[in-house]
Amino acid sequence: MNSVGRRQRHDFGLRWIAVVSLTSIALLAPFSVYAQEKSHVTLAQVNKAIQEVEKLAQKQIQENALPGLAIAVVFQDKAVYAKGFGVRDMSTNVSVDADTVFQLASLSKSIGSTVVAELVGEGKITWDSKLSVLDTTFAMFDPWVTREITIRDMYAHRSGLPEHAGDLLEDLGFTRAEILHRLRYQHPESSFRSHYAYTNFGMTEGGVAAAKAYGLEWEEASKQKLYNPLGMSSTSSRYADFMARRNKALGHVLVDGKWVQKFKRDPDAQSTTGGASSSVNDLAKWLRLQLANGKFEGKQIVDEKALAETHHPHMLTGFNPFTQLPTFYGLGWNVSYDPEGRLRLNHSGAFGLGAATYVNLVPGEQLGIVVLTNAYPLGIAEALGTTFLDIALYGKSTQDWFALFKQVYSNPAAIGTVLGFDYFKPLASPAPALKNNAYVGRYTNNYFGDISIIEKEGGLAIVEGPKNQTSPMKHYDRDTFTYETEGENAVGRSGITFTVGPDGKAAQVFVENLNVRGEGVFKRVSAAK
Repeated sequence: MNSVGRRQRHDFGLRWIAVVSLTSIALLAPFSVYAQEKSHVTLAQVNKAIQEVEKLAQKQIQENALPGLAIAVVFQDKAVYAKGFGVRDMSTNVSVDADTVFQLASLSKSIGSTVVAELVGEGKITWDSKLSVLDTTFAMFDPWVTREITIRDMYAHRSGLPEHAGDLLEDLGFTRAEILHRLRYQHPESSFRSHYAYTNFGMTEGGVAAAKAYGLEWEEASKQKLYNPLGMSSTSSRYADFMARRNKALGHVLVDGKWVQKFKRDPDAQSTTGGASSSVNDLAKWLRLQLANGKFEGKQIVDEKALAETHHPHMLTGFNPFTQLPTFYGLGWNVSYDPEGRLRLNHSGAFGLGAATYVNLVPGEQLGIVVLTNAYPLGIAEALGTTFLDIALYGKSTQDWFALFKQVYSNPAAIGTVLGFDYFKPLASPAPALKNNAYVGRYTNNYFGDISIIEKEGGLAIVEGPKNQTSPMKHYDRDTFTYETEGENAVGRSGITFTVGPDGKAAQVFVENLNVRGEGVFKRVSAAK
């Protein structure tokens, strides 16, 4: 999962969504289970599955596996179940209900592709409209790719951008516009359209460009084209709207074995792909639209053909470990087919700072489930959703999905290890550092912009990003220091290593946690005075 030079994240953030996307474990169970004649699901089977999953949800709360969650089930164009469990915030103990609003994280991608499908249906754009025509300010590293790349390319994660390109820029406080501008400095990891790589900000640009064709900002396009027509009054793509809700579930993380509401996650920069918030009552309406080919309450809200494109396979993502059947990414959806030939659609969402969500649809059975939680991802949302479908389709769970997803989301890496170094373990005889003025100064690169090394309280500190995030540095060995990283993509303690020039001053600095794709080297642009 990791690039050289960066350990696996201990906060289970968005990077872990790629694990589920690549394996699509939640879509299929062992082939032998399905060796039976195909028959359509009945309401009695759905009700049985609801009863079982409700017990499992209550068990998770009773065992303190997470603070709160909500579930909705749609069957044959009806919301047949919607309920909340646990609490919105451990500090207040107010209960979750079916109208409680959760942050959706990457479930926003499936919702966002629905918005784009509506825009495509209006006729000004197609899925194959070129970004160079829709948004002349956007550029990729390769000028030819800049000219050719389309909305479809971005929504299928086949742009050539590295996985999670731009995410670290968001952590540093750059705005959406600044992040999208800086993607032109991001070297591609693969050739155009040849490989799948999960990129929040590539897809964000696809949505932004689509809305721009109609003179709309993304947030307003989502509201006008999808949320309002469906009556999703508790749904928004603006963080401020989420924070203004009285009935909202705040994100939690474990601290010393206890669930704590510690962080606030503002995803406005990637609103298109991670910034939506909603309740299960609202999302049940969206599930009905998905399963009814774009119709809601008898009215065609989204063009059927444009929406169908989102459900088609576009990029191979891997092979199911149980069946060896291929798994794909569509346009904002994980796409697969079970051994009986049924289309399966799913997507997970997660913030390491405290959210995990999951949606799973079986269109041929007119059946779908959505699970929202207010804890960092542990696989519980996926396990509940997958267990429900197993019971509804086959009368029993075909796997211990809770154990399986717990393993998928576990973190085998040792906290504090980067490039093989354990910065929590002091060296026996570290070499002394030079005087502070050897390191103090401003350093830059195209992708991350400027950083500064300053003196603070007798030591050194690193200043990063447009908001001047300032973190104290601790000496480790000679010209290597450490600092504690912050944000959704935090990796704990990371190294900062200077290269000292012949004049006795640092000529450049290497920041390890920013070097995921080789952009972690900053050259001095001004000497300390």
